Amino acid sequence: MGQPVRDYLLTLCVTAAVTYLLTGPVRKFAIAVGAMPAIRARDVHREPTPRLGGIAMFGGLCAGLIVADHLEHLSGVFELSNEPRALLSGAALIWLIGVLDDKFELDALIKLGGQMIAAAVMVIQGLTILWLPIPGVGTVALTQWQGTLLTVALVVITINAVNFVDGLDGLASGMVCIASAAFFLYTYRLWFGHMIEAAAPATLFAAILMGMCLGFLPHNMHPARIFMGDSGSMLIGLVLAAGAISVTGQVDPDTMKLFEGGEREATHAMLPVFIPLLLPLTIIALPAADLVLAIVRRTWNGQSPFAADRGHLHHRLLEIGHSHSRSVLIMYFWSALIAFGAVGYSVHSASTWIVFVIVGLSAVGLILLLMPRFTPRAPHWAEAFVPPRYRRRGREEHGEGAGDAPEGQHGSESAQMASPGPGPAPVSVGVSGVNGATAIGPRSRFTDRDRADSSR
Repeated sequence: MGQPVRDYLLTLCVTAAVTYLLTGPVRKFAIAVGAMPAIRARDVHREPTPRLGGIAMFGGLCAGLIVADHLEHLSGVFELSNEPRALLSGAALIWLIGVLDDKFELDALIKLGGQMIAAAVMVIQGLTILWLPIPGVGTVALTQWQGTLLTVALVVITINAVNFVDGLDGLASGMVCIASAAFFLYTYRLWFGHMIEAAAPATLFAAILMGMCLGFLPHNMHPARIFMGDSGSMLIGLVLAAGAISVTGQVDPDTMKLFEGGEREATHAMLPVFIPLLLPLTIIALPAADLVLAIVRRTWNGQSPFAADRGHLHHRLLEIGHSHSRSVLIMYFWSALIAFGAVGYSVHSASTWIVFVIVGLSAVGLILLLMPRFTPRAPHWAEAFVPPRYRRRGREEHGEGAGDAPEGQHGSESAQMASPGPGPAPVSVGVSGVNGATAIGPRSRFTDRDRADSSR
């Protein structure tokens, strides 16, 4: 079992390395072709930032699939299943649509049509839901049309859920990375723990998806130097959906009767992950909830469900006083709690201690939400390993008042005291999420054109 783990780690590392190395040249290319849209009313950043990060992520996806095809324990996935080829075909199509949208701002209906076509391409090549495990009933076979419609619906929902949550630096890539890590643990247990070979493609997809997100995150963390854009958010959403479709529709509960005692018991054992993945509510619970709330909010206000606004969950965290970085970390926390909690419950569904742990961690998360002005301080022995804002020494140098303020806000407060009188209000760094060089103070006097032409 150790050798397959090393193969997965090698695939993950190669995917992450290729994505990381390609992101720098892609950023320069995005600036050269003008893929830096003007600031919109709903945007959190305050200066134009290049997009097209999905180009590097797609390169990482291709590299991961190529490496896996030449590894001893993973090459069988390509020989016994057509799902990796189906994923690559659908990913190439959705990536191309995303690149065009990042450059030319395609209409929402055109993107929706492209998402459905990409899902249909995967269905034609065999990546589809064949049956569903229903509690109390067992396995329910689906007709071809039912499986196609359900597969297309899952792909579209997952893509748009990830796209909706892509509103803060590092948020979407980090949340999808957490979800794919939990998903990898579950599918790896099915494949090598219970010898269910049908879970092999989903395990490979999860490992590659982790590499894509980890390779892009260093460039995308606040302050972001490049955005993944729709070319990246739709791509990782499709890969996540492909893994969910593979393990939900291809793994027959009948194969689990040997270690669960029967078909009905096997269905109940898989329910904590299978049904939430199908809807999906567990692996992408927060993006899905944000998607539903956005549709209800916009429809209630008489707007189109595709109309953009500043009412997403991450926007509300900023409004109540959390800094940009802390808002992202809070979303990470809830994603990990939901995803790993569901995986843990699926493994030990009879253990009540898992429920108490989840409830306790949920209470911790609620406390973090209610304390937006709390700034943690590292102990003296750990100050060399944390950012300066968490060091007690920095707090003493800047004064007690500055240390008690939320991250990034004391800079703007000092600017207000230093420049009283009429004039434009300085930008609050922590709340507004300013990108690039302006992340350490008010926005520069240079114009957007000058900044785009600079070496940054």
